[in-house]
Amino acid sequence: MKKGGKRLALIELKDVFKYYFMGENVVKAVDGISIKVSEGEFVAIMGPSGSGKSTLMNLVGSLDVPTKGNIFLDGENISIFSESDLAQLRGQKIGFIFQSFNLIPNLTAKENVMLPMTFQNIDGFEREAKAEELLELVGLGERINHYPSELSGGQNQRVAIARSLANDPEVILADEPTGNLDTKTGDIVMHFLDKLHKEGKTIIMITHEPELARNHAEVVYWLRDGKLEKTTKKKKGKKYVDGELKRAVMRGK
Repeated sequence: MKKGGKRLALIELKDVFKYYFMGENVVKAVDGISIKVSEGEFVAIMGPSGSGKSTLMNLVGSLDVPTKGNIFLDGENISIFSESDLAQLRGQKIGFIFQSFNLIPNLTAKENVMLPMTFQNIDGFEREAKAEELLELVGLGERINHYPSELSGGQNQRVAIARSLANDPEVILADEPTGNLDTKTGDIVMHFLDKLHKEGKTIIMITHEPELARNHAEVVYWLRDGKLEKTTKKKKGKKYVDGELKRAVMRGK
């Protein structure tokens, strides 16, 4: 929904920290980050290895809770949720696409897509019909009874996309979605993500590839050493504006 012509914040992180304590050492994986993701937005979280983007993905996806700070999803402070409440929330509102696909090897494509619906107590006939519909949507209607080992990397990633849509989530969280794919197959996967975005889904993509972020995301959050280094936003004409530069111009510097 929009309010006053502006998109509403679907996800908001307020001064979030995630520390890991290893003996006397403290690893500051996420070190005081504040970001917003608006409803229907395509956002990229960008950074090199060790920047904190994977930890931030876990926090945004309610796979982990912060050491300090607050995370809001649809206005609810999920940082204080119990693990069982977080699991229920994930199943209902967030669809995951992982770099390594994370498909169950002894389940068919259809059975993998049906699995998230099982945890939401959806009727078996409905699960099966929905899984077939989603696999048809990603061009795998003739591969529904194939196992992951019988599919190519690109096909497995499309199964993962179908699975992410099983419970009609508000947010699709894609972790390096093209990381294990060749360029041509990666382009096909990104086409599906762009299509979902145009249909109104909120997309959050974790990546270390600047070109991928710039070509597809409306907003890019750049991380380094656990901190938010800068924010860039795509304007009309597909040019990005550096948030820090924009503020400096507005101050007359």
